[in-house]
Amino acid sequence: MLIRVADWQRIRSGEVTLQFRRWKRPTVRAGGTLRTSLGVLAIDAVDVVSRVSRAEAVAAGFPTVAALMSSVEGREGSLYRIRLRFVGEDPRIALRSSSDVDGLELSEAAVALLRLIAANPGVRAADLAASVGREKLPFKADVRKLKAKGLTESLEVGYRLSPRGEAYLRTLDT
Repeated sequence: MLIRVADWQRIRSGEVTLQFRRWKRPTVRAGGTLRTSLGVLAIDAVDVVSRVSRAEAVAAGFPTVAALMSSVEGREGSLYRIRLRFVGEDPRIALRSSSDVDGLELSEAAVALLRLIAANPGVRAADLAASVGREKLPFKADVRKLKAKGLTESLEVGYRLSPRGEAYLRTLDT
């Protein structure tokens, strides 16, 4: 679920507690979390709704119901109301700053991917995937696994190794 950058500060402060999306099926679920580079959100409820009150529009950061509805206009699917709240910073940030790699073990394929990113920082995922004969989406899923371990970080375009990723490769090379 994408959240407008302009809404983030208001979500962090608790001013915005709802989001509305049109989906064929939800991409988040109640009781889950949404981890982003700007922080972690708790997803408290996900409900299909047929109408939106003015209070709900305001809680979603819109001045009117009409403004909210125009933001979801033209999209297919049911209208979902997502109740959310900020719960903390992205834990991957602290992890990737660490040089502690004790006990961390990666498959040969994951190490090869880590080395590929190290040799090609800032290169588009599609180009990296093509360079090793892979499809882009499965490639990106594998990079997200490395990111979850604090080994890589996403750039505006492409990726780079985090200090933890660099430390891990140093342990392999010694």
